[in-house]
Amino acid sequence: MFEKLAQYLSEQLDIPAEEITRDTTFESLGIDSLDTVEMVMDLESDLGVDLELDEKVATIGELVDFIEKKVNE
Repeated sequence: MFEKLAQYLSEQLDIPAEEITRDTTFESLGIDSLDTVEMVMDLESDLGVDLELDEKVATIGELVDFIEKKVNE
């Protein structure tokens, strides 16, 4: 899941995927809350799962953990 998210962010932000780690914050990438909502909607469509973001996530790793938890429910 991390690789998929890193690739998505790489394409959206035009940065190398190798620069993205689990500890990378959305703030450091210049991603605001609206961007996060759009990203989650794209991921929901791509994964075919409802990812209603019911908690604040600050890092890529936190979002990966959240998605994996939702996918495995």
